Amino acid sequence: MRIRALIRVAAVLSAASFATAAIAASADDYKAAYAKAEAAITQAHALRNEWTTTAAALKAAKAAADAGKFDEAVAHAQQVEALANGSIAQAKEQEKLWPEAVIR
Repeated sequence: MRIRALIRVAAVLSAASFATAAIAASADDYKAAYAKAEAAITQAHALRNEWTTTAAALKAAKAAADAGKFDEAVAHAQQVEALANGSIAQAKEQEKLWPEAVIR
């Protein structure tokens, strides 16, 4: 039940990121968004909980940036950050809840 809620939060955040990318983005905007996404991925990796969809979204961000489509690249990078933050939240939640799942 909680995982579905986390996925919904990630979806809402990624949709919001597409809306904020309506203003023309530059290469610097992409680099800033990409750096934030990488930082979130690093934190998720440290918690050993990375969602598989994050890598595909990161690849899409790089491809869009390479094609010069910085609006799209920023939106994808923001989606990556949202997905990584969702996996971080899931890891922290599961860390607290796992003792309840252990059979006693």
